[in-house]
Amino acid sequence: MKEHLAFLDSLNINLGAGEMVVVNCILAFVMFGVALGIKFQTFKDVFKNPKSVLLGIGLQWLVLPAITCLLTIILNPIITPMVAIGMILVASCPGGNISNFMSAFSKGNIELSVSMTAITTIAAPFVTPVNFWFWGTLYCKFAAVKNDIPTLEIPFMDMLEQILLILGLPIVVGMLFAHYFPNGAKRLMKPTQWMSIILFMGMVAVALSQVLTALEQKWVVYAAILCAFVVVIIHNATALSAGYFTGRLAKVATPDRRSLTIETGIQNSGLGLALLFNPAIFDPTVWSNNGGMVIITALWGVWHIVSGLSVATIFRKTTI
Repeated sequence: MKEHLAFLDSLNINLGAGEMVVVNCILAFVMFGVALGIKFQTFKDVFKNPKSVLLGIGLQWLVLPAITCLLTIILNPIITPMVAIGMILVASCPGGNISNFMSAFSKGNIELSVSMTAITTIAAPFVTPVNFWFWGTLYCKFAAVKNDIPTLEIPFMDMLEQILLILGLPIVVGMLFAHYFPNGAKRLMKPTQWMSIILFMGMVAVALSQVLTALEQKWVVYAAILCAFVVVIIHNATALSAGYFTGRLAKVATPDRRSLTIETGIQNSGLGLALLFNPAIFDPTVWSNNGGMVIITALWGVWHIVSGLSVATIFRKTTI
């Protein structure tokens, strides 16, 4: 497996300026759609009984990045450093945009889900770069791979500016739109959720097609992507399990436990891709062999839709 993943690491996947604008616009649209379901009253209501939301924030900001770092160290003999850093980047991102829909479908606590998504997304400009730097550096130290990857130096202000632009501004606009035009927001919510999925899939398809069209031995790429897919499945299953069993240990209500599970397993990997493709953050001259990071992040965005819907369906039909 490591040989196949090393092949991915050897690839240089970057987007041109025009393509990068498209990626940022897609992510901004996605976050606008998320914000349509966020009401100012939601924050007041959920903090009347803050146990579950504080537990969820702890899962997102501390538990998921920590267990991801531990998982990368455990898997170090069979994965590459770039793949590991990609896993940590995904774990450092806020909750994904479709988690609210999946929580509602699973008969979970939709107010808790919306609050977790909102809080982690609004705090992402500060939490994401700190988590990525801290756990990424820790992985490099314990895995003893400092010489295999570039020094992990994250330009905080560049990342802050990027996240504020593609997350912060659309969320503010979306929340204001929902506040002043509530009926219009209700009509737009479901269409924007499905359109977000379609647009993200298109973004992933473009990234993968660049790899396939640039190489002659496509079977090698397919084998490498399959190996990366296995890593993503393991990582995502670990995240979902962490959310579920933490909820059980904390003895929260069943709807809360379901939302904690889904929120922990659904990550905004679109933000991860946008950061990876930003040359001000990941300088192409330094991070030239970034294929493993990009593929892991892109595949997570595909797989968490499948796994999230599967888990939500199980929750909906059972009492667990």
